[in-house]
Amino acid sequence: MHDTLLLFGATGDLSQRYLFPSLQHLLRDRLLPPDFRVVAVGRSDYDDGGFQAWLRERLANGDSRDDTALEDLLRRTHYHALDLNDAEAMAATLSQYADRPSVSYLSTPPDLFAPATRGLKAAGLLEGESRLVLEKPIGHDLASAREINATLKAALDESRIFRIDHYLGKAPVQNLLALRFGNTLMEAVWHNRWIESVDILVAETAGVDGREGYYANYGALRDMVQNHMLQLLALIAMEPPSALDADSIRDEKRKVLRSLRPMTPADVGKHSVRGRYEAGVVDGEAVRGFKHDSEVETFVALRAHIDNWRWSGVPFRIVTGKRMPSRATEVVVSFKPVSHWVFERPSKERARSNRLRMRLQPEETIELGLMGSLAAPEWGATELQPMSLDLSMSPAPIRRIAYERLLIDALKGDQTLFVRDDEVEAAWHWIDSISDAWRQAQTPVQPYPAGSWGPPAAVDFLPATLFGNGHKKKAS
Repeated sequence: MHDTLLLFGATGDLSQRYLFPSLQHLLRDRLLPPDFRVVAVGRSDYDDGGFQAWLRERLANGDSRDDTALEDLLRRTHYHALDLNDAEAMAATLSQYADRPSVSYLSTPPDLFAPATRGLKAAGLLEGESRLVLEKPIGHDLASAREINATLKAALDESRIFRIDHYLGKAPVQNLLALRFGNTLMEAVWHNRWIESVDILVAETAGVDGREGYYANYGALRDMVQNHMLQLLALIAMEPPSALDADSIRDEKRKVLRSLRPMTPADVGKHSVRGRYEAGVVDGEAVRGFKHDSEVETFVALRAHIDNWRWSGVPFRIVTGKRMPSRATEVVVSFKPVSHWVFERPSKERARSNRLRMRLQPEETIELGLMGSLAAPEWGATELQPMSLDLSMSPAPIRRIAYERLLIDALKGDQTLFVRDDEVEAAWHWIDSISDAWRQAQTPVQPYPAGSWGPPAAVDFLPATLFGNGHKKKAS
């Protein structure tokens, strides 16, 4: 395991909220090497003491174990203020840390990936066994992603490049692999003969406050669908890998992403909905709408098709949005009705098909919706009613921050939960087909009140499980 981490973007929001707390917890639990050190790089003009005071103010929480680990982390941390566009300054300042293999983590906007990589190369920090970690998004479209990947490959080989999607570090997401490939019941019915549709929902109550500039350039399609949601789709739809190693898993994910049917201007009217939240009420509090000159969406609903033998004809409905009524990430697999219905009650038309519902957050649950007669009278006609087989864990496990797992894997050199260059490019290829089709078809961005489930046109894209009786109603 490498013992040197260079963290770029050290004063940014991600570092404050997740990266430094993750390092604090890993030190507390003695999961890092004895000589572990952090080189923090940002734009703010601090010296070591000033940065340490700034970080202490944000992370100290009064817990003796955590605060002891925080002081240990601060002692191991050195800070440098640098312009990542200045390769000469980077080389002059950072070359002193090239004495042993390191991991450089770029928690920066994607337009800094290329210059920062050149600066790290000039400083000797990408040689030998040193590694490079990049935060999403990788580019803004396929062309920019290819340009970034070409720059990375000129500096170091793919086996030492770690593209982070923090969803892959979440234990419930990893459990998708366990459910699929560890159970005969699942794998036996996991194809278009038995599955009618798949829903993937990522709903957030938060808005884009403080990120308006970033969001105006990306929107929900590029910010959420291109990485998090397509990674979930790939894990759900992939073929069984030959082994649970990095290349085997990523090979199968890439095949799925390359099989996504591109959208055309004729498709987007019926297979997509764009929305932007207006003022409304979320969690009992009034919130303002997202105001910006750009025509960017904060909500997107898509109906995707995977053109291969396993999934031909099965729609994958993808929905994500800001300022939703509740925070939820879930996957719903709806199975086809039984081929011959023999019961009088309910009628075939009113019978509910089996559903597998996997909730990833805020709580982790697995529910299998069945039809049964356990609640029927002991005499008279057999009457089936919906039943739920609840496989949730009780009590719920205490989960680590996803970045804790990913930081450990990067320091160890395990790429299994990281995204490869061809995956990124395959995902962008599909996303570009949607954005191009929206532009050609002049697809409007429809308003929806904050605290609703999106524009009314999106109701057919939403999982029926959102509504207690299993039947859909208007989205807003």
